[in-house]
Amino acid sequence: MSKRRGKPIVAVVGRPNVGKSTLFNALAGERISIVKDTPGITRDRIYADVTWLDRSFTLIDTGGIEPDSKDVILSQMREQAEIAMNTADVIMFMVDVKQGLQDSDAKVADMLRRSHKPVVLVVNKVDNFEKYMADVYEFYNLGIGEPHAISAANQLGIGDMLDEVISYFGDAGTEEEEDDRIRVAIVGKPNVGKSSLINKMLGENRLIVSDIAGTTRDAVDTPVKHNGKEYIFIDTAGLRRKNKIKEELERFMIVRTVSAVERADIVVLVIDAVEGVAEQDAKIAGIAHERGKAVIIAVNKWDAVEKDNKTVNQYTDRIRNILSYMPYAEITFISAATGQRLPKLFDLIDMVAENHAMRVGTGVLNEIMAEAVALQQPPSDKGKRLRLYYITQAAVKPPTFVIFVNDKELMHFSYTRYIENKIREAFGFKGTPLKFIIRERKENK
Repeated sequence: MSKRRGKPIVAVVGRPNVGKSTLFNALAGERISIVKDTPGITRDRIYADVTWLDRSFTLIDTGGIEPDSKDVILSQMREQAEIAMNTADVIMFMVDVKQGLQDSDAKVADMLRRSHKPVVLVVNKVDNFEKYMADVYEFYNLGIGEPHAISAANQLGIGDMLDEVISYFGDAGTEEEEDDRIRVAIVGKPNVGKSSLINKMLGENRLIVSDIAGTTRDAVDTPVKHNGKEYIFIDTAGLRRKNKIKEELERFMIVRTVSAVERADIVVLVIDAVEGVAEQDAKIAGIAHERGKAVIIAVNKWDAVEKDNKTVNQYTDRIRNILSYMPYAEITFISAATGQRLPKLFDLIDMVAENHAMRVGTGVLNEIMAEAVALQQPPSDKGKRLRLYYITQAAVKPPTFVIFVNDKELMHFSYTRYIENKIREAFGFKGTPLKFIIRERKENK
């Protein structure tokens, strides 16, 4: 498996009604990945974070299939398999013991086998191991290895299956820590100018986007040198799908974005200045926000906009309004075609990367917190007042703080936000989200 940073990605492929979403729900538990109160983010669960033993991974659902006819099912399964092979580290191929081995399963298994990606064959709906074992063994005929019998609905056999999945991760995320090049994902909807932006930053046409309809390339990692410093750009361009179906395209875009964002430290979201912030932009921004990445919003094609002296402010307000959950994001106005403000983009990337990896001493943090508490009394409920004892920074990328309090229930979101604002006032932290973990500590009597 190729080395790469970020959580490994596991994709699920399978015919309709084999129980993919049941498995998804069982594995994701209540930690539904899509944030409910974030405006403009998809409600359907395309991805979820799963932790098994000490390994975490991102589980991706490669798409729903409309059960029209056998041909349609096969073509849509192939589509799914292609998404999985393009983006995943491990593929889970799900079949149904009660429907038995189907012709389309065998054809998709051939595709998966040729991809040389690790495939875990999952036979679902085995709610009685004695009764169905002979039927499970029939799936050896697919030629993609040992079938793992599970019942997603009854949560049987899931542990053994996950052991198999994580056995393929190798030591992902251990070795690359020495690679201290800043990793930047260039994301955005199709045709906003991601490729021309990278080409311009490379100073040559390295990212030749093929014009053949239906070509997709995996996210490409391109080393870029600027002022003697090296960066890795992760690109999701080259998305030309034969597919006319908008939902499929959108799902494909989100899956690709998740896989690029997962491997990056910094996300540059490219927006089309002429079109403004679209719903798809908000979805992509939401993925970066959830994943705790530093974010720069690059408004491209700015040379094509009629301007007066208020334009930049009005445009900035509009973006801030729509992406209200990420007030920390840096906004810059560029033109990939003319090269306008591209050197400034590198400066922004450096600054934001520094903030994303910044550590603040515990002493200073506690002074800031004490001052904040003195200025604005913590909330109380039924006579019990929230007390904040201690704050410390537990991690970077994103900066993560642990606050010890007397009662978690009293620590309202708004008060956490207030403490966050005070920390930002002191240290800036521009471009990066901050994460807060609230822990309870019993009062010393």
